[in-house]
Amino acid sequence: MNVNQQTPMASPYGPPQPGYGQPSYAPLGGSYPGPYGPYSGPATAYQPGASPQGYSPYASFPSKAVAANPVSDLSSPLDLGPARGPPTSAPRPVSTPQAYSQYPQGDSQNGPPPMDHSMAQPAHRSPVSQPYSQGAMNLSGPHPSYSQQYGAPPPMQQVTNQMSGMQIGSGPPTSVGPGYAHHPSSQPPISAAYSSAAPPSYTQAPPPLSAAPSQPPPPSEPAAPQPYYGGPPPPQQQPFPSAHHLSQPFVSSSPYLGPPPPSQPQAPPVSQQQSFPPGPSAQQPFPNSAPPPVSQASYSGPPPPTQHSFPPSSQSGPFPPISIPPAQYPGPQSPSQPGPPPFHSGPSPRGPIPPPSMSQQQANHLPPGPMQQQHPPQPGMQGGYPTQQNGAFGQPRGPQPGYAGPQYSGQQNYGAGPAPAPAPPAQKRLDPDSIPSPIQVIEDDRVNKSSEPFTTGVKGQAPPLVTTNFQVKDQGNASPRFIRCTAYNMPCTADMAKQSQVPLAAVIKPLAMLPPDETPPYIVDHGDGGPIRCNRCKAYMCPYMQFIEGGRRFQCGFCSCVTEVPPHYFQHLDHTGKRVDCYDRPELSQGSYEFVATVDYCKNNKLPQPPSFIFFIDVSYNAVKSGMVNIVCQELKALLDYLPRENPEADSVVRVGFVTYNKVLHFYNVKSSLAQPQMMVVSDVSDMFLPLLDGFLVSVNDSRMVIESLLDQIPEMFADTRETETVFGPVIQAGLEALKAADCAGKLFVFHSTLPIAEAPGKLKNREDKKLVGTDKEKSLFQPQSGFYSNLSKECVAQGCCVDLFLFPNQYVDVATLGVVPVSTGGSVYKYTYFQAETDRERFLNDLRRDVQKPMGFDAVMRVRTSTGIRATDFFGSFFMSNTTDVELAGLDCDKTVTVEFRHDDKLSEDTGALMQCAVLYTSCSGQRRLRVHNMAVNCCSQLADLYRNCETDTIINFFSKYAYRSILNTPTKTVRDTMVNQCAQILACYRKNCASPSSAGQLILPECMKLLPVYLNCVLKSDVLQPGADVSLDDRAYLRQLLSCMDVSESHIFFYPRLLPLVKLDGGSLPMAVRNSEERLSKGGVYLLETGLHLFLWVGANAQQELLSNIFGTPTFSQIDPNMTSLPELDNPFSQRLREIIDSFRSQRSRYMKLMVVKQEDKAELIFKHFLCEDKSTSGGPSYVDFLCHMHKEIRQLLS
Repeated sequence: MNVNQQTPMASPYGPPQPGYGQPSYAPLGGSYPGPYGPYSGPATAYQPGASPQGYSPYASFPSKAVAANPVSDLSSPLDLGPARGPPTSAPRPVSTPQAYSQYPQGDSQNGPPPMDHSMAQPAHRSPVSQPYSQGAMNLSGPHPSYSQQYGAPPPMQQVTNQMSGMQIGSGPPTSVGPGYAHHPSSQPPISAAYSSAAPPSYTQAPPPLSAAPSQPPPPSEPAAPQPYYGGPPPPQQQPFPSAHHLSQPFVSSSPYLGPPPPSQPQAPPVSQQQSFPPGPSAQQPFPNSAPPPVSQASYSGPPPPTQHSFPPSSQSGPFPPISIPPAQYPGPQSPSQPGPPPFHSGPSPRGPIPPPSMSQQQANHLPPGPMQQQHPPQPGMQGGYPTQQNGAFGQPRGPQPGYAGPQYSGQQNYGAGPAPAPAPPAQKRLDPDSIPSPIQVIEDDRVNKSSEPFTTGVKGQAPPLVTTNFQVKDQGNASPRFIRCTAYNMPCTADMAKQSQVPLAAVIKPLAMLPPDETPPYIVDHGDGGPIRCNRCKAYMCPYMQFIEGGRRFQCGFCSCVTEVPPHYFQHLDHTGKRVDCYDRPELSQGSYEFVATVDYCKNNKLPQPPSFIFFIDVSYNAVKSGMVNIVCQELKALLDYLPRENPEADSVVRVGFVTYNKVLHFYNVKSSLAQPQMMVVSDVSDMFLPLLDGFLVSVNDSRMVIESLLDQIPEMFADTRETETVFGPVIQAGLEALKAADCAGKLFVFHSTLPIAEAPGKLKNREDKKLVGTDKEKSLFQPQSGFYSNLSKECVAQGCCVDLFLFPNQYVDVATLGVVPVSTGGSVYKYTYFQAETDRERFLNDLRRDVQKPMGFDAVMRVRTSTGIRATDFFGSFFMSNTTDVELAGLDCDKTVTVEFRHDDKLSEDTGALMQCAVLYTSCSGQRRLRVHNMAVNCCSQLADLYRNCETDTIINFFSKYAYRSILNTPTKTVRDTMVNQCAQILACYRKNCASPSSAGQLILPECMKLLPVYLNCVLKSDVLQPGADVSLDDRAYLRQLLSCMDVSESHIFFYPRLLPLVKLDGGSLPMAVRNSEERLSKGGVYLLETGLHLFLWVGANAQQELLSNIFGTPTFSQIDPNMTSLPELDNPFSQRLREIIDSFRSQRSRYMKLMVVKQEDKAELIFKHFLCEDKSTSGGPSYVDFLCHMHKEIRQLLS
């Protein structure tokens, strides 16, 4: 019978194997097909999910196979695999197997990753002679009989357990991600070559939710502490012996995941649907399809076992390692050939091969259950793998990378000799190690791209990831520190862009700070004539302008208009048509540079005044009592020496002013000629005016004594205040009036504590209503209460008045409304809820120092020009727009980004590519008017495969999150989440349909560069803004929504997928390798550092070694650690010093100071810590990564069917 064919896998389990009585599984969410008929023949090749012969996995794809009758696998709702009747003895039709084997470029199929994987996979294909078809193989041929006898399938519960346990077995993650490789276990490939399970893997249906997770791992077996979780398993243990170490990444095009082995119930119903058998095609030899290009990973899934691949169960030895290099795991091997078994991660079972342990299998390809045909649980397996639950602590899991974990019985020793074959255990859920791992992708990029400088001269090449430390050499395109694009190959037509649904956007950070080893943009001064520009479109001179007629004219690269070169700018051309002074002029050879602007670029045609900073301090009862007033006044005395300046040697020209307020405003005259400051009170806040001109805005050096006297007196003056009410609108109006009077731009620093309920313009009421959360009216809570602040912000932008708001609330303050002015003026909002001087002082002062000192521009206008064929249509960030093209920013600092979305308005040409130029006109902190220009050229493509080969997932997620967070202003959050899932599914379904080699629908195939799209998107969907827990306040959600709107890609990456570091050995200058964000990666004996971009958590396991605790905390016992400490003791040992260096270095990389929180295992604070373990289920109902992946696969199958 064809192993490949699988019963419809609605359930993840494959059809019963011969001999299996069909157990009736409860449908996991989907109904299972009726009992499976008896198995008639060996199912060696059974791939669950494999498509019937001739079946073209995606009907829509032109599949290579000739599908005789295409049955749509996709049809089954949860089926990971095609739905099929029980296998009959006749050979299963070959699905035409699509040549799964070929790996489409970029995709990761389930099967073994294709060679091309960029990961480090061996380049050569595994020797397996079988043609690996990289997809699932169809084992239509005779399947080798494994001697697997399938017993009755385990009962569902058991299965579940096993599934959960499966994970454990996972083999080392592939390079791509853990879990990508198959393991070569001796098990017969279950379901054909694994392939079936081929990882549709990823695809595989998620374990039933309840299943794996539901059962907690047996307490008894704590996971062995692996040296460190999350990493790939130690090489030596690679589970798949042959698999070549998972190291090879899943092919990224990875289709990952096969369904869990049948026995396990795995996928959650959603996912279930896919049993994902791997594509049947495996049958065809790999050869059939060309090997996938390296680049893409097409993970086809484990090679089908050749028929022989798994030795009959009888053989106990492990399978020979698959020779296929991991990288290439094409698909399962063709059944006919004997080959190593598909990769299973688990031990090689004998006898009925147990499905590889889930994790292993998954790891490999994760063919989930279905792939494994359900064999009766193997005897060792079940026992051997402890059940593991998502998030359960201490569950044993397969060795993690880097850890040598205990071997579970039933699991083969990776790489070791044959292991006895256990009975196939019921598998548990999809193994997390078999699905794409962010940690592995980040690590591979770091290894491959951090050694050589990234040169920007090659058009359309994607830069290293934001997590990689690399040097940039500007050779004509802007550095990725200034501009990152979602796609570096733009589709030539609007139809192609619409078909792929990949967003076309750029995240621009115009004033980004560069590392010390990179040269900041050069400043070019063309004198009174000003910058050279195109006569028609007004684009500035840049490397894309083509000089003609001997250098007397130039043709614009944006609009093709020909413009005369001014006589003073003329230069001869060399034999290549370039100006001979090309490399002497930054605007002709660099991607980023600045022009000194002439008076024509200034407001009212007059040069600007230096900017001013005005500090507004709330002196109401709550502000004084919390200690905020005293801290601000003491700190400002020191901070005034650090006002921004361009020349570090010179004094800052920024002038300063001071105001205190509660229900009324107190202005201070700090003129240098006064012996003591003078206070002027304005109590008529309904009609704000400035009571003094001379003496309000002063130079710090001139008035230092008076200013210091004032700052000493303010805390004393208001120490006994009983005034609890505050105003807010008049505060902004006062600052605006002061800047108008001084005829300059500037920034207001407002330190505010309560909801402004005093009678005054901008008065607010408490509208917090938790009952609206989750309803259609929830969106009103994110909109401002009135139009007052929106109108006020327009006036501020016109004057160049930027507002930074520091909030110290003890209750609701309506951040959605108070934040309107900061967000519209290019400012920032900082929030310190329940501020306590002793614990929050350090965080607040560091934020304030950075905010005062950081380089910034004032009164800025930004415009993005593009070449013919595309145009900028939408903008996201902290700014104001009075028309459709100009982004107006009263202030623009080095941390702010503006995200721009592009749409087609004509066809693009592959020959010329697409160009964009971002020009920002601003006033520097020294009062000079400047133009900063950033240029970016990308390629254009007419083939979808080229588009999918050159995308950047981190930037796509940055764009998606900003789009979603803005959408909740007008759309219910559930609708926003559904829209995001649908768009992501369309992106991946288009890839599968048009770029991936054909394979079973049971396989989830992902483009190499987007294999992390599902895990990151799930983090966005589960975030507090879109799916809040019961304890998340409306103010916090509004604050995070505003904060994300101007984040750059590196900050949004850590915000959605925090960095979790095991603190094992901190030798040398390198960081320990991070582990995945899941509770099951934590060891009770370890200590972990978690960085979220806004917080730092130090999690201490209950069984942490005494030496470790002594080195960090100075105490050897867990119980003596103070959970309230916010800084680590400075101990005289290398470990303590290195840990504090790491924490300082993390803080220096972020725009906000991250307060340290010590979290002891099983302490109350652990709930907060677990909230950031984003691969686990969230308390607010967000799915785990495994479950979401299965759900995504189901959505993709529905689109394809």
